[in-house]
Amino acid sequence: MSSKFANIVGWYGSAAVLTAYTLVSFSIITAHTRIYQVLNVTGALGIIVVSLSKKAYQPAVLNIVWALIGLVAIIKLLI
Repeated sequence: MSSKFANIVGWYGSAAVLTAYTLVSFSIITAHTRIYQVLNVTGALGIIVVSLSKKAYQPAVLNIVWALIGLVAIIKLLI
């Protein structure tokens, strides 16, 4: 995977997580919505990609856990 692609995906990830946090913080959406969880999961995946490409394992592990929590939340919303 190219470094440029990983960086673009990583920037998306940062923007998605920050967007989710902003929307919830200003009561535009709640944490119990699919859009919030999708932003968190896809954002975490983007940060995982760039972290692994740079061999920065701490943020990769943090975001793996973050994404798993989001996936469980999405499943609970769909059930």
